[in-house]
Amino acid sequence: MKMKQATFITSAASPSQFIKSDKPIIAVVGKSNVGKSSFINAIAGQNKLARTSDSPGRTRLINYFDFGTFILADLPGYGYAKVSKAEKEKWGKTMDAFFADKSNVDFVISLLDLRHEPTKDDVVMINYLHIQAFSYFFVGTKADKLSRMNVGVRKREICKFLKVTEDKLIAFSSVTKSGKDEVRAKLDEIIAAVNEIKR
Repeated sequence: MKMKQATFITSAASPSQFIKSDKPIIAVVGKSNVGKSSFINAIAGQNKLARTSDSPGRTRLINYFDFGTFILADLPGYGYAKVSKAEKEKWGKTMDAFFADKSNVDFVISLLDLRHEPTKDDVVMINYLHIQAFSYFFVGTKADKLSRMNVGVRKREICKFLKVTEDKLIAFSSVTKSGKDEVRAKLDEIIAAVNEIKR
């Protein structure tokens, strides 16, 4: 992937603000504090493209970034217990509206914490993507928190839990950048496939 300087485009809080583009739109989903912003920054090769925070639930809008060959949509993290019920419902409606219109997204990257079994919220999200027939793959974040051997063990266990083959999950660390080349190669495949469909 020839990566140009990725740039922030805009934030969207409602369907009228969702971006439409001739470029492939790739969405990133994951629970709060799974490391979405750090993942985006690592893939972009920048430190401050997406704002990171130690406080879960920071991303409350859909944030769009232009990566040159594709548009990345960073969706609000789910599953943060300290968010009010009204706020959760608002986020849920935004997510439902986003995925209801297939022109809003061409592919989804689902981030999971490699250290733990997928949560109930993760499973709900994954089942939703499957039922709605979205194309997606998994990235297991925080691989630097595990030994190399345990990375392989956890990857196999998560894939077994999700009933997917191991090539569907890439172990990734935003700290050491392990898995970065694999993710970029996967993005190249996705972009080429989406562009072929759109022709």
